[in-house]
Amino acid sequence: MSDMSPHHGRGTLAVHAGVEPDPTTGAIMTPVYLTSTYVQDGVGNHKGFEYSRTHNPTRSALEAAFAALEHGSHGLAFASGLAAMDTVLKTLQPGDEVISTNDLYGGSYRLFTTVFAHYGITFHFVDLGDLESLKAKLNEHTRLIWVETPTNPMMQITDISAVAEAVKEAEARVVVDNTFASPMLQNPLDLGADMVMHSVTKYLGGHSDVVMGCLMTSDDAWEEELRTLQNSCGAVPGPMDCFLVLRGLKTLHLRMQRHCENGEAIAHHLAQHPAVAKVHWPGFETHPGHQVAARQMHGFGGMVAFTLADDNLDTAKAVVAKTNLFTLAESLGGVESLIGHPATMTHASIPKEVREKTGVTDGLIRLSVGIEDVQDLIADLDQALAQAHG
Repeated sequence: MSDMSPHHGRGTLAVHAGVEPDPTTGAIMTPVYLTSTYVQDGVGNHKGFEYSRTHNPTRSALEAAFAALEHGSHGLAFASGLAAMDTVLKTLQPGDEVISTNDLYGGSYRLFTTVFAHYGITFHFVDLGDLESLKAKLNEHTRLIWVETPTNPMMQITDISAVAEAVKEAEARVVVDNTFASPMLQNPLDLGADMVMHSVTKYLGGHSDVVMGCLMTSDDAWEEELRTLQNSCGAVPGPMDCFLVLRGLKTLHLRMQRHCENGEAIAHHLAQHPAVAKVHWPGFETHPGHQVAARQMHGFGGMVAFTLADDNLDTAKAVVAKTNLFTLAESLGGVESLIGHPATMTHASIPKEVREKTGVTDGLIRLSVGIEDVQDLIADLDQALAQAHG
């Protein structure tokens, strides 16, 4: 592996982490090892690889890159973000409890409540921006604190250092879903978290062509347990997907810079638009989490949500149907701009009364702002809003 450390700049890490020239040919790019098994010179005498569910050289390079990007000791790659979450939750036992943010990705909520709740694990959903709410649920059975910051889709901010400090005397580990920020904008392990999770599908891959998840940690014992589960349960990505993500990582710092610039311009534009009641973006000084975000992030990202002035389902559907450059689709974090309606798409699995308490109403629209020319994106939103309002 390249000699990378957290002391290198984020851009340098993005380009070089996990990669070394192929020792056989000198190829500068990591080869795609499309093999399921490996020839052994004798029984138990191999070159570090036996079977590709357990290890694959392309995946190993990517996992090393993941670790370096989050300033951790270990990285693990999985077939999806939910597969990564599933593996973390499999380290729990019946009777254990998890405290989670009350505004989170619908797939995470579904995994918690419809799968693992049936195995005797209790989940509490609280506003992690309020440490008293966290402390009220913290007890001797608490094993995980599940943090999203910024949250999906309301862009709420959680103080990672404060949460880590609040639970340091408990037997609870802090896991941060860092998908919205990416390692270019936020490094939770440096802030006291025990583990970082990403939906690699989003910004890390960055080109809407791969589904993958990952975990990063510096906890040796936890990594060993997770590595055993990774091998035993088998939810691993294929080598071609690993190659595509390795390629995507090399421009992560450049892409995130443009996502941030475009996101900021669009957030400010929408805040002045008469058809918009509220814009949810942590870069605004009026955002309740702005000071924390400014302290723990290196930028405010390319995710923007806004609530229409009439907060109406039909109007929201009309807006998302009328855009041309913003494509109506699930997911986020690609180079192209996407528009979505959380209440009926990404967060449909969350009961209406639950999601509306956090602001996920029928008039909420979520944008994944891409890297196109920002004036074109603004013009596209303007014409869609104008058509939707007749």
